[in-house]
Amino acid sequence: MKPAPLFVYSVLRLLAFLVPLAILWFFFPIFREFWWLAAIFAALIGTSISLLFLRRPLSEASTTIYERRQERASAGQEDADAEDAVIDEAAQVDEAAPTDEAAPTDETDVKS
Repeated sequence: MKPAPLFVYSVLRLLAFLVPLAILWFFFPIFREFWWLAAIFAALIGTSISLLFLRRPLSEASTTIYERRQERASAGQEDADAEDAVIDEAAQVDEAAPTDEAAPTDETDVKS
């Protein structure tokens, strides 16, 4: 079973951030004191790595998301079409039914 592309891309992006962060933190003592600076540099390095090397997982994840959204949109459109068909049928039945609006049904409605 192949893992979901969005999961793979998310894990790779996390690794692209966490590995540089660990390297900066463990091998450069100054970054232990300024942890926020290590996080900034790790984020920049991770972004660069993902732009350079994670193009294919990103496109697969994007394609999967797009296909899921299209399936939901088409299912919603089919539902809307079915509702429109029922409304149109009800309107045709109402138009075909004879109406007796000219003759009053109640004696109190008769005006002299």
